[in-house]
Parts: sequence; C-alpha cells; structure tokens
Amino acid sequence: MKVAFRTVSRRAVCLLAGLGCVAGLSPALAQDASYPSKPITLLVPTSPGGTTDIAGRMLAEPLGKALGQSIVVDNRGGASGGIAAQAVKRAPADGYTLLMQYSGYHVITPHVSKQPAQWDAKDFQPVANVLSAPQVIVVREGLPVKTLAELVAYAKKNPGKVTYASSGNGSLQHVTGAMLEQQAGIQLTHVPYKGTGPALQDLLGGQVDLTFGTPPPYMPFIQSGKLRALAVTGKTRVTSLPNVPTTAEAGMPKLDATSWFGVFAPAKTPQPIIDKLSAAISKVLASPEFKQKAAEQGASADYMAPQQFTSFTQAELVRWQQVVKSTGIQAD
Repeated sequence: MKVAFRTVSRRAVCLLAGLGCVAGLSPALAQDASYPSKPITLLVPTSPGGTTDIAGRMLAEPLGKALGQSIVVDNRGGASGGIAAQAVKRAPADGYTLLMQYSGYHVITPHVSKQPAQWDAKDFQPVANVLSAPQVIVVREGLPVKTLAELVAYAKKNPGKVTYASSGNGSLQHVTGAMLEQQAGIQLTHVPYKGTGPALQDLLGGQVDLTFGTPPPYMPFIQSGKLRALAVTGKTRVTSLPNVPTTAEAGMPKLDATSWFGVFAPAKTPQPIIDKLSAAISKVLASPEFKQKAAEQGASADYMAPQQFTSFTQAELVRWQQVVKSTGIQAD
C-alpha cells in the first residue's frame, strides 16, 4: 500500500507541476492565440498618393477581413521614412503596430544619410513582402524624345540642362538617376522634392523633364498621354505597359532598380503572431482580385514568407550599399 501511495503521490505532484507550468504560460499563449483582438495600425512612411501608400491601402481592407479586425492606415511621412520607422520601433512588440516599408527607405537611406541612424533594420522583424515594382522612366509630354536612346542622345547634346525629379535626396529615384548618368555617360540635373506627389505635379506642369518611379502614381497620366514612358528598370516588362521595353531591351542591362513594399513588425514580436500575420497576407496576395489590382498599378503581388523575406532584405542591403558607394550619393 505504501508503494502504491508513493506512486500516486509522485504522479499527482508531476500533474500539479505541469498544470502550474501551463498556468504560468497561459497568459502569453492566450494572447498569441486570441490575436488580433483589437484594430491593427499600419504605419506608412510616406504622404498619401505614392506607391507605398497605395500598397498599404490595397492590403489593409482584405487583410482586415482575413484577420477579423480592421486595419487602420496611418500616414507618417518625413525624415526619409524615419518618423514612421521610429514609431514602429518604439511600439510594443505585440503585433498591433506594423510598418508598410518601402525598399528605398529600408536599404538605401542607411547608406546615404549623413546623420547618425536612429533606427536600423535589426529593429524590425520581417513579416512578408507584398508588392514589387520596377521604376518607370517617364518624361514630360513636350520633351523631344521617344526612347531611352533618344533621351541619352538629347542629354549628351544638352549637358546639365535635362532635369529629373525625385522624392528627395538619397531616394531610390535619385540613385536611379545617378546610375543612368554613370552608365550612359551623361550629365543630368537633379531636382529633389518632398515626396512623389509634388514631383509628379511639376513633371505634369513641365517644370522638370523626367523622373523615375514605381508605376502606380504615373499610370493614369501615361495612359492619357500626358506623360511618356521610355523604359522600365526591371528584368521583365510591366503587364499594364506591354509596349514599354525594359532597360535591358533598350540597351542598358545594368540599369536595374526594382522597388519592393513589405510589412514589418517591431523586433521581438512573438513568432506565432508573425506567422499568423504572414499567413493572412499570403492568402490576400493569392487572391485574383489583389493580383489584378496590383497588375493594373504596374506592380506584382510578390509574397515572401518571413525567413525568405529576411534573407532577401539582408542581400538588398549589401547590394545597394555597393551601388550607393559607386555613385557617391549622399543625402543632405
């Protein structure tokens, strides 16, 4: 009897200890399991109207439906993406504050800024890539060029007189313009703006000659003939611009500058939350409706899971560091 009693007691102790452990872990486990239980804020590091904003708004509604909670898009432009990035960096790592990040800010800004960085890629946990889009080289209606070769020839005849707009010093547009100058042996004049919207307005008004940018903001004006697309800086043509060649087809294979737009969470966000978010985003991006909307904007739904996205962004940081170094660009 004594032996039986001891055996039962040990089992009881083990059972009670196990229950104690489960009870100790249950709040965290319950939090992850119930996520999301309230609205999620998706910070966009640009003003409304640019591709990053379009990507965030395209994702917000269907993702909210997939998760059963609303997604609130919060535009916090400024400081080359730094205002939004710092807000997400400082937010609780609970999955309720996310960043819709633009590749130019994530992998170029750290290499061109003269100021000490107030955030780093390590401050964020990659959730999923959402969209990819090449830059499109667009010129104002009155500029007497119809091809990339004609633009290069015109610039050589008019050194320093051809102006190109960008969304700011050190932006991807700025770097793309420097790459074109370097590879074509031409001299352009860079005109930085505070965002894509103001740059686009001056391009339409004829105050600048050309720009480089992801297709979404420019598509309506290209289609109406108010702007002329000369080439796209990706490896393949854009579905919605089938007659516009790639820079490789136009004779400049090294002029490759594709943007991406992905979702990031604060570092140390629990992996179950990251996985749940990523799976929901994957579901949204796989839908025919989302793919069609992306194609209409001159972009493509390009899902990458957390591990793949992490490896990709790390490689991008190295790649663009080399490009920035070769062009000698620095932001003010």
